[in-house]
Amino acid sequence: MSDVSDWWRTSIIEMEPGSISFRGTPVQELIGALTFPQMIWLMLRGTRPSDGQARLLEAALVAAVDHGPQAPSIAAARMAVTCGLALNNAMATGVNMLGDVHGGAGQQAVELYQQVNESAAPLAEVLDGWDAKHGKILPGFGHRFHKPGDPRAPRLLALVDEAAKAGVCTGNFATIARKIEAELLARKRAPVPMNIDGATAVIFAELGFAAPLARGLFCLSRSVGILAHAWEQTEQGGRNKGPTPPGYRWTYEGD
Repeated sequence: MSDVSDWWRTSIIEMEPGSISFRGTPVQELIGALTFPQMIWLMLRGTRPSDGQARLLEAALVAAVDHGPQAPSIAAARMAVTCGLALNNAMATGVNMLGDVHGGAGQQAVELYQQVNESAAPLAEVLDGWDAKHGKILPGFGHRFHKPGDPRAPRLLALVDEAAKAGVCTGNFATIARKIEAELLARKRAPVPMNIDGATAVIFAELGFAAPLARGLFCLSRSVGILAHAWEQTEQGGRNKGPTPPGYRWTYEGD
């Protein structure tokens, strides 16, 4: 039967009738002993984080839960509810909106930070190479709505600084992000401050998460806001709400 039992292989969970273990620990020993961020770490990494690591991860998760009904992921979930979908369907609709443009900047920023960290070339050269490959929009910096700056980023960076002083992380990626911010200021002659994606990317990189997991962790965080908005819309009611009120029309460009 090994061809059957080996069809799926996992070191995450072991389960038999009356017994469930995650990463080798019975679930009953985890319930009430681990916080949700600690459990996320255990499931993804196979180890338990220190208290400082867990607090830093939790801060990143808290910071990114929501950005209002105008965010495509939130708007899609609210519209889904008015089309008669249940909460789980509305949540799936919202999460499925989180792609490279809306939701992927954190992963991209981690990749950028890691590239800077691993390169022997000057920062300006690395950024030029990034621009040539990916385009002029640098992930994790600038915000179309929050001017002059994203209020979430300074708080997250301050927590990283505190964690670095306590030996929880090195602070190396926070330094890299600040150097990029300074380089952008010199180039643009105007501030292009770090945004939520850039700041959470610092935390995920400092904590040693692989870049693709930055997007997954963002999805976990934003799912909280998606659920809250979907439930609020459920309570408010409404049927077949589109992206704009029915009295407004789109621009027709045909003949």
